[in-house]
Amino acid sequence: MPMLMKPKNLILLILISILVGPLALAQINTPKLSPHSILVQEIGFNEIVIDYSRPSVRGRVIFGDLVPYGKLWRTGANASTKLKFKDEVIIEGHEVPAGEYALYTIPDKDEWTIVLHTVTTYWGVGKEYKASDDLIRFKVKPKTINHKIETMAIELSDMAAQSCNLEIKWDHTLVKINIKLETDTKVMAEIDDKMKGISQATYYQSAIYYLENDKDLNKALEWIDKALYQNEQFWILRQKALILAKLERYKEAIAISERALALAKEAENTDFKKHDEELLEVWRARLK
Repeated sequence: MPMLMKPKNLILLILISILVGPLALAQINTPKLSPHSILVQEIGFNEIVIDYSRPSVRGRVIFGDLVPYGKLWRTGANASTKLKFKDEVIIEGHEVPAGEYALYTIPDKDEWTIVLHTVTTYWGVGKEYKASDDLIRFKVKPKTINHKIETMAIELSDMAAQSCNLEIKWDHTLVKINIKLETDTKVMAEIDDKMKGISQATYYQSAIYYLENDKDLNKALEWIDKALYQNEQFWILRQKALILAKLERYKEAIAISERALALAKEAENTDFKKHDEELLEVWRARLK
């Protein structure tokens, strides 16, 4: 036989329902003071993800007050700020394997300590934080900037195939952290692999990579000649002229460039005519 609730308990339950019910209905959503942000950036063959919350100044003194000097900071708000790398990187000379890390900092007036931590689940710094779980620590110099950054930002700048800078910006403070990528190592390995089954397109692409990344220009010239074998195209000739000019063989570069322009004219292609004519003027001037 089911147990019956005592009248006293029943009255108490009803009273609680009456009091709590309106409060639950009264709850409303409001904008977050430090909104969550995720930046996903492809760079070279890598992908970098920055996951953090963005506090604002809102009339407060930030560094040395809200964010005390000399103390570990979550570098944002709410949960710990996280950096994720698809492939290995080198951060300010320190090797960092692929993976996700918490980004902590220790701001000071003239120097910041940057920390990559292997535990990413803490809310902020976390009471269980242990320095022994740090992957790396290093120091960088902060810069004072004239314009005010109201809402904190962590961004990637100066992006190139081989490197970028991670910037932490808030109020009038900027911190830059250099990140080097393994792009060149991967491309060079791919070139070596592809050269085992060589096509003229592979020779062409490899020659351009060597040209644009200041590799062995004589090797680039050898490969561009193989791309041109029984395949004289104006866009390939143009790259050969650029390689010759970089080798300071301007007389040859001029002759090849003039041939490329003539073939382009025959093909009714004028896309790079003005630019190449300007290059010809520069190269002719260097012969004088």
